[in-house]
Amino acid sequence: MTTYSRPVLLLLCGLLLLTLAIAVLNTLVPLWLAHEKLPTWQVGMVGSSYFSGNLLGTLLAGALIKGVGFNRSYYLASLIFAVGCVGLGVTFGFWSWLTWRFIAGVGCAMIWVVVESALMCSGNARNRGRLLAAYMMVYYVGTVLGQLLVSKQPTGLMDVLPWVTGLVLAAILPLLFTHIVHERGEHQATTLVWPMLRLRQARLGVNGCIISGIVLGSLYGLMPLYLNHQGVSDAGIGFWMAVMVSAGILGQWPIGRLADRFGRLQVLRVQVSVVILGSLAMLGNAAMGPALFILGAAGFTLYPVAMAWACEKVEQHQLVAMNQALLLSYTIGSLLGPTFTALLMQHYSDNLLFVMIACVSFIYLLMLLRKMGEHPTPVAHA
Repeated sequence: MTTYSRPVLLLLCGLLLLTLAIAVLNTLVPLWLAHEKLPTWQVGMVGSSYFSGNLLGTLLAGALIKGVGFNRSYYLASLIFAVGCVGLGVTFGFWSWLTWRFIAGVGCAMIWVVVESALMCSGNARNRGRLLAAYMMVYYVGTVLGQLLVSKQPTGLMDVLPWVTGLVLAAILPLLFTHIVHERGEHQATTLVWPMLRLRQARLGVNGCIISGIVLGSLYGLMPLYLNHQGVSDAGIGFWMAVMVSAGILGQWPIGRLADRFGRLQVLRVQVSVVILGSLAMLGNAAMGPALFILGAAGFTLYPVAMAWACEKVEQHQLVAMNQALLLSYTIGSLLGPTFTALLMQHYSDNLLFVMIACVSFIYLLMLLRKMGEHPTPVAHA
């Protein structure tokens, strides 16, 4: 069976459309709130509400897949996300948008778990790495295209919501033309999620996913607000966000190759150091283009390398469970990051965005520097 089978290609097509919608809303929701003069802490809380929904969706998805299979789980998750989109145009206010973004977060996380689990079950030990690489490339390409749409299209609330909701509903169509087989291994993966989080030998990978969630959650949720306060237009914000994510796309292949050649431990140390340097460059008012590029290249590639570290530490039959556990860890970090960072920005300065990113990265660097010895050959590449 070929690696990129018809179900896999259709699944990735649907993911691309969903990612476009996710990227557009993640950039514009903070801006819409800022335009309505909501305080920074409330903008951060709305962002955290989305990630709280991610946390619940991650926990619910396994049982849903077990009960109704991949296809129906995907349809339901997409409809939940669509409801979260429509709700933004029905009522406006801090508490109502807190609710709608939570609902959207539930749907998005369920989509990610469904897609990742379906790819894991569609692959084998020899092609699973290529499948996950394709997944991440589609996700990041969709994110960049979403940012470019923000920079080229009108950004008013009712200008955006109709076509974004249409994208979400259109993403259901590819899966109507194929059926993804639901294998029994899903039950085993679900029951092993919590033990995976407690594995001592995988702790650096789990911690890396948490740190990655803090960094990327803060960048996704609060970078648009930071740029807005710096006087950058909505179109300009979309452009700079696209630059940052594009750097993450360009960094995927070379960083993966370097990790294979020199070991994930060494690459993680360099990545985290570069994240710190990128944060310091932003604090030092360096040229925004190079600073955001190196920040994106290192920050957006941290998760897959940390995920690969953890997956090396488990048996082959535990890979799906570990993948779900790492997504949960990432989601927890994504929830904590914008919450505390927004409070710091509200009470002190917008520069605390980069201070926070540099501090948590430095803490993780200390953990990595304590880990000595050679890194083993990976069981599977993620």
